[in-house]
Amino acid sequence: MIGALFSVLNPFGAIPIFVGLTQDYEKAERSRVSLWTAINVCIILIISFFIGEYVLRFFGITISALRIAGGILIASSGFGLLNANPKKQKGISKEVEEDSQNRNSIALTPLAMPMLAGPGSISLLIAYYQDHNNTAEISASVAAIFTVSLLIFIILRSANYLAKYLGASGIVAISRIVGFLTVAIGIQYIISSVLTIIRGI
Repeated sequence: MIGALFSVLNPFGAIPIFVGLTQDYEKAERSRVSLWTAINVCIILIISFFIGEYVLRFFGITISALRIAGGILIASSGFGLLNANPKKQKGISKEVEEDSQNRNSIALTPLAMPMLAGPGSISLLIAYYQDHNNTAEISASVAAIFTVSLLIFIILRSANYLAKYLGASGIVAISRIVGFLTVAIGIQYIISSVLTIIRGI
């Protein structure tokens, strides 16, 4: 379970995006974002495992619709990376307050969802719960979710060293490249979902 969930979440693939989105953050801020990203991922996965199927069924949402919504969010974050400008020193103002709120919010979207806990991991957990719902298997699955979330924190926390090695100009360059690729990933999510819907008609 740990291996399958880890491979679907692919936290290593989120490192360049994490570095790009946090390019002007202090080390302590990056650590805080990585911690909250891991916590958000854990909460999303736990909810998906236990009640994901019922939530989707209640609202009439399909996995394809979930993928399209995820694709839009991913593409939006990609455009943000493409158009990002290095932030300058700011005084105590409303702009600083809004910037601080934005820094906290990226731990939920797009990092925790949909980049990490996306439609793939949600559908995996929904399917796994249907086939493995005795007490022992549920306990093992919850332990696997906590373990993977801890690994995500460690991996994203280590992205600080990548940021230090690359420097400001290197991170900006990578963020532009990753931004373009992220837009492409988001569009591919949407295209794949649309094709799945068309084939099902």
